[in-house]
Amino acid sequence: MSRPPLLNPQAVPALGFDSHLPAVEAARLRPAALRERLAAPPLWQPEFKGDGGSLDARPPANAAVLIPLVMREEGVQVLLTRRTEHLRSHAGQISFPGGRMEPGDASPEAAALRETKEEIGLGADYIEVIGQLPIYATVTSFQVHPVVALVRPGFELQLDAFEVAEAFEVPLSFLMTPAQHQRHRFVFDGGERHFYSMPWTPAGAQTEPSPYFIWGATAAILRNFYRLLSA
Repeated sequence: MSRPPLLNPQAVPALGFDSHLPAVEAARLRPAALRERLAAPPLWQPEFKGDGGSLDARPPANAAVLIPLVMREEGVQVLLTRRTEHLRSHAGQISFPGGRMEPGDASPEAAALRETKEEIGLGADYIEVIGQLPIYATVTSFQVHPVVALVRPGFELQLDAFEVAEAFEVPLSFLMTPAQHQRHRFVFDGGERHFYSMPWTPAGAQTEPSPYFIWGATAAILRNFYRLLSA
């Protein structure tokens, strides 16, 4: 089903939070436990396989994103980016570093590492790939391969100013707490769309509206990650 783009997701009221679901235990969010879980995952099912529907009729293309888990002393942090406002797709949205797979990419891991280096200047020597999540289909006709990696601190980012407005870190513990997951319902002519958001407000920042509104494919992939870690 074709549908209009959702240009202002923050204006869609939240139906509620998932406070009834438990947060992932702190022990499971440590680097060694993350390595173990991704190396030998239990039986589990992703909650989201895609956005549903499409904004256009073009053939699907493969893409890869990196879920960079930075191993800070205070706990693992997820490194995210905010896209610049002039981009044709997903302008201004919070996303993982990544993009379209190119013919020279040997694998989704290679594509995710290449895109991460190009977008934010984070080199492969700081990155330890530990696994992948299931493919996620977006409304923009991309089959996204989420690649999970641990990142060693000490790096200095160099952002591609054309694509990336900002890079920031969010505690993995926050994102793996369903009480922080808001459910939304967007109704349009001919259908409706349900999506999650995970608004993040750093300490000392303005609280309304949240400066980092994590939603769409990024939130859905994080929700799938929650399902894997809590299985």
